[in-house]
Amino acid sequence: MGILRTIIWVLLTAILVIFAMANWIPVTVTIWPGQVLDTKLPVLILTAFLIGSVPMWIALRTTRWSMKRRLDASERQAADLRALANRPVEVTPTAPVNDVPPTPTDLFSTDKP
Repeated sequence: MGILRTIIWVLLTAILVIFAMANWIPVTVTIWPGQVLDTKLPVLILTAFLIGSVPMWIALRTTRWSMKRRLDASERQAADLRALANRPVEVTPTAPVNDVPPTPTDLFSTDKP
């Protein structure tokens, strides 16, 4: 998988270099009225790409950092619960329970007034 990624990056770099060499022409960009910038086209494209991608990359990194912290906390909590569930249970002796239901004569008094 690593070699495939390397091949893709090499091809992408070669395409970008060929594009930059073919379009190495000066362009005039009006930033604000009265503010004019003369630059090469590949530099302008790279700058526009970075302006768009860097904030999204930062947002992705902060989201991944936050999710990793939440996942680590959840894994710690699950480990604590597993340890609590796997601990040995101490059996304490209890008094025997009378499971015999009362007879019908015990429920009603037999004394007649």
